Amino acid sequence: MPAPFTTSRPRRSCLYMPGANERALEKAKTIAADTLLLDLEDAVAPDAKVEARDRVCAAVKSGGYGKREIIIRMNGLDTTWGGDDLVAGVAAGPNGILAPKVSSAAEVHALNDDLTEAGASDDFALWIMIETPLSILNLKEIAACAETTRLTTFVMGTNDLAKDMRALMTPDRLAFQTHLTLAVTAAKAYGVTAIDGVYNDIKNAEGFEAECQQGRVMGFDGKTLIHPAQVEACNSVFSPSQADIAQAKDVIAAFADPENAGKGVLKVNGKMTEILHLVEAERLIEVDKAIQLLAQD
Repeated sequence: MPAPFTTSRPRRSCLYMPGANERALEKAKTIAADTLLLDLEDAVAPDAKVEARDRVCAAVKSGGYGKREIIIRMNGLDTTWGGDDLVAGVAAGPNGILAPKVSSAAEVHALNDDLTEAGASDDFALWIMIETPLSILNLKEIAACAETTRLTTFVMGTNDLAKDMRALMTPDRLAFQTHLTLAVTAAKAYGVTAIDGVYNDIKNAEGFEAECQQGRVMGFDGKTLIHPAQVEACNSVFSPSQADIAQAKDVIAAFADPENAGKGVLKVNGKMTEILHLVEAERLIEVDKAIQLLAQD
């Protein structure tokens, strides 16, 4: 069985693995990605969908993925395969399902109802792709579903957004910056994890790292990946730096000092520090602890 789902676990690197490729599913057991997205949708040809579903479900049931979070990306419910993907996926026992092209709150509720009918537990996670213009316009209503459904995570589908918008994917992602920021804002407002879209140029390591940095600046919790070679750099960018950890520990120690009791504002290492910085420092330490636990796999 995959590692238990928790809201605090790291999701720095979320690696797509093609469900039709048996060797890839086996290799995934050795890759240091936080989350594996076993893909039945874009990575699988129509005539291989059923076989891929069977292969992915068998792989999940057999286990061997250690502490990696396991998410199955299903086909849409409006396709020939989507309903069966959802039912079989729940039965296989991953941490959750990733549904593509979700554009409305009504679709989230429909997916949640289908998960319940398929026997999914309350802590079974529903991840959804944010990849249509309508999903951007409905972000608040979609994110609010986290209060009453299994919705836990947004995954940005920037390639599909580019296609539907007829926009160009430039290195600075100028055409998508508003959409990405709005998605992060909606996610944070309702406690939803936000995962950035993929970077297509596998051989451009410098460009990939720059886009990871951009995503982290925007507030994303991690990034989706299309190749194992991207995992190490992604994990590094989305991990707290040693300087971040040192500062966080100093902030916590400063507020714990009896001499500072009752003070709402302190100077820590020359920086003005308020209670909000203490909260963030404590969160950062918890993230670092969770990352260290994963590294023990």
